[in-house]
Amino acid sequence: MLEEKMTYFSDYSRKRFAILVLIVSISGFSQGMLLPLISIIFERDGVSSALNGLNATGLYIGTLLISPFIEQPLRKWGYKPIILIGGAFVFVSLIVFPLWKSVTFWFILRLLIGVGDHALHYATQTWITSTTDHKSLGKGMAIYGLSFSMGFAVGPLMVRLIQIAEATPFIVSSILCLLAWSFVFLLRNEKPERLTGDMNARGWNRYKSAILFGWIAFLGPFVYGFLESSLNALFPVYALRKGFEVDMIPIILSVFTFGGILTQVPLGALGDKIGRRYVLMTGSFGGAILFAIASFLEHSQMAVAIAFFCAGTLVGSMFSLGITYMADLTPKELLPTGNLLCGIALSIGSLTGPFLGGIYLEFVKGYSFLLLVALLLFTVALVLFVFGRHKNKRPLTV
Repeated sequence: MLEEKMTYFSDYSRKRFAILVLIVSISGFSQGMLLPLISIIFERDGVSSALNGLNATGLYIGTLLISPFIEQPLRKWGYKPIILIGGAFVFVSLIVFPLWKSVTFWFILRLLIGVGDHALHYATQTWITSTTDHKSLGKGMAIYGLSFSMGFAVGPLMVRLIQIAEATPFIVSSILCLLAWSFVFLLRNEKPERLTGDMNARGWNRYKSAILFGWIAFLGPFVYGFLESSLNALFPVYALRKGFEVDMIPIILSVFTFGGILTQVPLGALGDKIGRRYVLMTGSFGGAILFAIASFLEHSQMAVAIAFFCAGTLVGSMFSLGITYMADLTPKELLPTGNLLCGIALSIGSLTGPFLGGIYLEFVKGYSFLLLVALLLFTVALVLFVFGRHKNKRPLTV
């Protein structure tokens, strides 16, 4: 009887994990589609590049707006309702896009998608980090990150459907989101572990505790957001100024993403064995060296592409590694707070990347843009080396 019960829980855990991964992949798919799709539509309609870029920030602003208010509902209602609400925000917003083409209206819809996506990601990653066996957590979160990355990589292919009708990509994406969303009804609702003692206090005390335990782990999501947004938004501008071929720029960015996809699971499994800190530290340092080398090879576009691919294999997993490192350092009852702060760090990195990168391009003329990326990665590696030595074990007591 006990053996049958254990088998049931094992089968159910696998089913739950598969459904959560499916939801995240479709979410990545919709995000990957929206960025180039709306940019192309606005460009064809004569919208200025500045306004086009500003509109794209709606997703990240929505993430930051909902962040302070999402933890208490998750603790009160559980994971399943938050995923259902977040998914509903996403697919309803997608289906509404074709109804009225307006820069302001579409900005609001992107903001709502940011709210829904953050609720969905926050609940799924907290559910996974709270229920997965700690020995295989790195591999599990790597698969989670891989599913999002693959969805994000496939999403831009949907832009071709615009040739049929401008509304077609939105409709297809919303249908896929609805199908993935419906699988959540097959899961039983669960809630995070209850807070005890001083951590039961509302507001800053809980966040302060999570920051004290896991602050160094938030560097991973921050850097991932910085790299993703700054490279996709500003490297094309810099590359065009350096005389790169237009067709080569998306290839360089794609091989960076592909490098991260290729090593996502191996690095996650390696982190389970030798510790997340060592993988993050080595990857950051190696990425810094590769971007620095690439800055001296800009006369050869192929050499830059190879350097980007190699750098992607080292730093493309920083988001999932950061989350699992946070789970190593943070008490289980504080995992919802830690996951929330990881999401905030990702959003801050995504907003900071284009801002700092834009300032760098504007005022620093004599040095490569890639040196800024190298400097950031080297700084992170240095912080992990200096401050992470005594932060490689989950606290036993709180």
